[in-house]
Amino acid sequence: MAKKLYRSKTDRMIAGVCGGLAKYFEVDPIIIRVIFFILLLPGGLPGILPYVIMWIVVPEEPTTAPDKE
Repeated sequence: MAKKLYRSKTDRMIAGVCGGLAKYFEVDPIIIRVIFFILLLPGGLPGILPYVIMWIVVPEEPTTAPDKE
């Protein structure tokens, strides 16, 4: 089954972008959050712009419906 990128519903602080990226790349979400934080340091735009774009473009993780019997 192919991997798909979703914003996380469970591992989120703001919009679930970092949690979704961490799940997709199979790394700790803290690593992704630190990368976004470092990108915020040179004035904010290099970190804020990709985050907001991903917030808009990447769909939220679908809910798993229970099996109907």
